Amino acid sequence: MEQKLTSLQNPRVKAVCRLRERHARDAEKKTILEGYRELTRAFEFGMKIEECFYCPEMFLGENEFPFLEKLKSSGIEVTEVSEHILEKMAYRDRPEGLIAVAVMMENSLDALPIVKNGLYLIAEALEKPGNLGSILRSADAAGVDGLIICDRCTDIYNPNTIRASTGALFSVPLAEANPDEVLNWLKTNGVKILAATPHTDAVYSETDMTCAIAIAVGAEQYGLSPFWMEKADLQVKIPMLGKIDSLNVATAATILLYEAARQRNWKRSQN
Repeated sequence: MEQKLTSLQNPRVKAVCRLRERHARDAEKKTILEGYRELTRAFEFGMKIEECFYCPEMFLGENEFPFLEKLKSSGIEVTEVSEHILEKMAYRDRPEGLIAVAVMMENSLDALPIVKNGLYLIAEALEKPGNLGSILRSADAAGVDGLIICDRCTDIYNPNTIRASTGALFSVPLAEANPDEVLNWLKTNGVKILAATPHTDAVYSETDMTCAIAIAVGAEQYGLSPFWMEKADLQVKIPMLGKIDSLNVATAATILLYEAARQRNWKRSQN
């Protein structure tokens, strides 16, 4: 019979709690997954889950039990814990009864798909996990072929990033590299760079985005660095009709991605 964990002094409990901190995640190359939606999507897209802890009293529905059986049948260790244990492990304020430890995926440019007339997104120096998560969610929805992280400031595997992405972190092809490496990859594969900036006359909706293109968005406070502004093949703006002079970076990325998707859908409908 499975033994239920009830002690905060248990070494396995302490190991999970350590992963609440970024330095531990970076050192161990592991992260915490929380909740049914995040766990099922991570499992579906091949993230390696090492172990899972659950508390039935916290479940929001009945789907958790079949999923736990699926994990067990895949050879993943599944352990019941008491409520106070799961609350201690959890990163969020209202845990949903499921927490897993998973191995971070390798995010290299070499693994990024090269697609004819592909749509890519470059996110430079983002600082807020919620913004990165939202951008991942929009990238998945718009059918992006790859998201490239440059000059990483926030933790890609921060539980808040994972939660804000609603699991898109696992479905969107992802790479992390320095600007020179990214520029070389883009040039080698014939991908144009489109920079979002308010300092241009070109409006985003009047710019052709149907070729192989990488939309570049920058840090929340300062926008794109001079590197990407100078290397960009195209510069576009999103018109601001009110008193505010800029949009949240995740909002701007979403607008540009959906315009690119709209143009591509229209072009396909004409063929």
